[in-house]
Amino acid sequence: MKTMRAFLIGIFTVCSGSTVMKAQDVYLSIPENNIFNRSEFTSVPTRMMTNANRTNWDYTFFGFSPTAPTFTSVSGPNFTHSSSSFTLPSSTLVWQLESMGGQLPSTGLSGYLPGFQSFNTSAIRWFEPPASIIFNGGFNRGNINFTFKIPASQFAANTFRAGNYSMDINQNYNDFTPRNFKTILVIPSSVRWLTTSLTKYIEISSLNDYRGTGTKVFSLENAEIAHTVDFNLWAKATSTNVQFTSSKGVPGTRNVASIKLGGNGSTLTTKPLSANFQNFSPANFSVVAGNRNNFTPELYVSAEDFKNFFFEAGTYTFDLNFNAISTDNSINSFQNTAVQLKVLPRSEITIPSSGRNVNFNFNTAAQYTSGQSQMIPNQISLSNNENFELYVKSDENYFKKGGLQTDINSNILQIGIDGSSVDTPLSKTPQKILFNGTPVLDRGLNVKYTILPAGAQSLVGKQNSTYSINIYYSFTAI
Repeated sequence: MKTMRAFLIGIFTVCSGSTVMKAQDVYLSIPENNIFNRSEFTSVPTRMMTNANRTNWDYTFFGFSPTAPTFTSVSGPNFTHSSSSFTLPSSTLVWQLESMGGQLPSTGLSGYLPGFQSFNTSAIRWFEPPASIIFNGGFNRGNINFTFKIPASQFAANTFRAGNYSMDINQNYNDFTPRNFKTILVIPSSVRWLTTSLTKYIEISSLNDYRGTGTKVFSLENAEIAHTVDFNLWAKATSTNVQFTSSKGVPGTRNVASIKLGGNGSTLTTKPLSANFQNFSPANFSVVAGNRNNFTPELYVSAEDFKNFFFEAGTYTFDLNFNAISTDNSINSFQNTAVQLKVLPRSEITIPSSGRNVNFNFNTAAQYTSGQSQMIPNQISLSNNENFELYVKSDENYFKKGGLQTDINSNILQIGIDGSSVDTPLSKTPQKILFNGTPVLDRGLNVKYTILPAGAQSLVGKQNSTYSINIYYSFTAI
């Protein structure tokens, strides 16, 4: 019985010892900041192997002809993604021996430490031992550590998708363990806005912006999102209304659905804004080389809606919520943009050349007895984006003849607007002829000029000649 017990213990010891040889894979977690900022990644010293016994290199010929330690990729020239067919070239990652048992091996005569290298399907030497064992080219027992780098240029040139990229590595020294292992690049799942367009200010300073027939387009400037997963762009307005404050401080609202959101190309689809999130991606934003996607969101307002809803002088404001959401809805990144459209107060009075002169001819007795009246159709073209009143005045209180003042008073001429019951005697002092006008664009006004019988009769006996006076029209905002 004692013999049998010893035999069983021996078997147990051998089986237990075999578990020590299991491969330990090398995991390198790559921070998203390095990926998104395209800045070089450098690892801390990382154990790739352990050495429990050896203190020197193998020499094949009486202490000469050293066997250099090597790494060989046995899975091909690329790192392979664990859950897809995507790859990264071996040149993505470079490495260099950092220490063996806490310090670098002795270099002695002609031994040296190679610079940073990448894995290859051919054997790559990670240290060059001295030419002979007699030069004391040894090393310490313990952990064999390496430093890993991913150069900045590799982040710009390659596509880093979330997940694990691995490469199977074989090394040629039996006493270094493990002999075979995986080097694994761990890429985090992340979506991040790189641009922070927190505000968008739009200023309208010309009435001509409302005279065109094309859709108004307002760029929200370039947007850039860094990501390691595919995503969709969702967006909404924070309210169903655009808030409006007139130039006189009067509040109001406009329907936000009169504004559409889209993009300058095929990257975004165009839809009316809503207070509910909508997907504006006609297709997913896929991870691309450099891990950044650029697009330019734009706001669109039809010419008719722009004139009807955004003509009045004042400030129009609304907030946009953007949300870049991974296609599996596991992660997202928000961006808020406050949009302010400021319409400056603007007004125009235009009198066409055909309507610049109004002539009264007194040739008959009836014209002196009954007076005269003329209606000039569309004599004034009026534009004003504020509530207003229209005034008229003369440059002098008397008509002139040949540039000299006469005794014919300006008030014999009365002026009014078609449809108004008010006819105002002309005076050097501005007189109101249109009350409580609301914002208008290119509104034609028919102007009525009247010389009443009393005024006409005051002209009897005046020298036959031409008498003239200049008339001015002006606005006052209310």
